[in-house]
Amino acid sequence: MNERIQAAFNDQINEELFSSYVYLAMAAHFETLNLEGFTNWMKLQAQEELAHAMRLFDHVNRRGGRVVLGALAAPPAEFGTPLEVFEKALAHEQHITGCIHKLYGIAVEESDYPAQIELQWFIDEQVEEEENTGRVVDLLKLAGDNKSTLFMLDRELAQRAPEEDGE
Repeated sequence: MNERIQAAFNDQINEELFSSYVYLAMAAHFETLNLEGFTNWMKLQAQEELAHAMRLFDHVNRRGGRVVLGALAAPPAEFGTPLEVFEKALAHEQHITGCIHKLYGIAVEESDYPAQIELQWFIDEQVEEEENTGRVVDLLKLAGDNKSTLFMLDRELAQRAPEEDGE
């Protein structure tokens, strides 16, 4: 694994770790609002992002590279309404999609075929991430200020279960 690819993978590991941190902060926000389903959704999202970081971590190590972890910034403590939180989550997923695309572009420039194959999984995953988060945004917009609908959505989000492969 060349230095440029290694550095780019290390940057993405930090992005994924920060994502986990952000989703955990969002879970804490929902916890204070007693929205258990929203809390569950965000906790599982935090776990999923950690699994993504570990997948990249393992790829670097399997290829003889060296993982170098950087400092993580503190995530926000306040997020607003459930709709505002999920809009921020969607914007964050779109940011991560851009990061993955940039990393894939570097892998292409460096003719790093194993990295391209690994990153294809992440490209597919980001389509799913944006779709799932965007769906909740759309449902929250439909709910508007209707508290009954918000509680029904909270129950639905409580049904989210961890993915079988941990990613």
